[in-house]
Amino acid sequence: MGGERIGDEGRGREFERVSNELRSRIVVGRYAPRSLLPTQRELADQFGVSRDTVQRALAKLRDEGLIESRQGSGSRVVSTGERQPEPAGEPRPDATAPVRRSHSTVSSRISEAFQQPEVTLDVFTLTSESLDSSITLQGERIRTGEIAPQRIALRMLIPAEDLPLPYLRALADPKDVRPLERLRKIAHDSTTSLRRKLEELRAQGHVPQVDVSIRYVAIPPPFKLYLLNGREALFGMYEVIQRPIVLPTMEEIDAIDVDGLGARLLHFEKSEDPDFYGTAFVDRMQSWFDSVWDLIAIDAQG
Repeated sequence: MGGERIGDEGRGREFERVSNELRSRIVVGRYAPRSLLPTQRELADQFGVSRDTVQRALAKLRDEGLIESRQGSGSRVVSTGERQPEPAGEPRPDATAPVRRSHSTVSSRISEAFQQPEVTLDVFTLTSESLDSSITLQGERIRTGEIAPQRIALRMLIPAEDLPLPYLRALADPKDVRPLERLRKIAHDSTTSLRRKLEELRAQGHVPQVDVSIRYVAIPPPFKLYLLNGREALFGMYEVIQRPIVLPTMEEIDAIDVDGLGARLLHFEKSEDPDFYGTAFVDRMQSWFDSVWDLIAIDAQG
């Protein structure tokens, strides 16, 4: 007989132990906002667990909105989990009306959106990395019976693959195409993964109806936008930054990039009052998305 296998209960305890410890480190400031966590291999060595256990723990923290992950760049802290104070002088809406949060994360809001029987997502983004990660978590919730959406409909706008972008580019040599090729590979891989995961939920009988449509648009995204169930909007500007990146050849170079993972997303939600600022913002962004989708976007083959 082989070695002793850890049962489901044991794996659950290890997964919770790792996620609880990492959460505590984030809350007390050991891992500050915008800082990178240790690599999965380093965390596995620290805690004496498998990388699979570390991945489950990180997935939980992503679902809670504490971190976001990016292929090739690791996991970055985006929130300490503390409630943010309201901006001084901003009028408080009626207590019964939905409010705009000071900032939010993709994972936390999508988790709530997937509680509904019909889920609609309209997304404009540079890559679909964050969304792909969030959909992975929702797929796990669906397969375990925690949630049971009957329909998932995704429309996503991403930059055309041949569109010149001001980022990602090498700082020393703007003509070096390798950073941009790296970005496009990340976008292609995450988009392909996202489409496959959603289609598998339908094929395996977990979600009766799944509609996935992805279109290219000749617009370098200055912001990311998520419209959820026709009632919520997440909106955040891409901040242009300088930082080192690692190419597929393992060469490290300084590059001009955008900080999508660290971007603070403003959250707007509609109310019954058409003059409420959240309602106006969601409606305007939905109108903008629909116009781009209908008039200038081109179907992506996948």
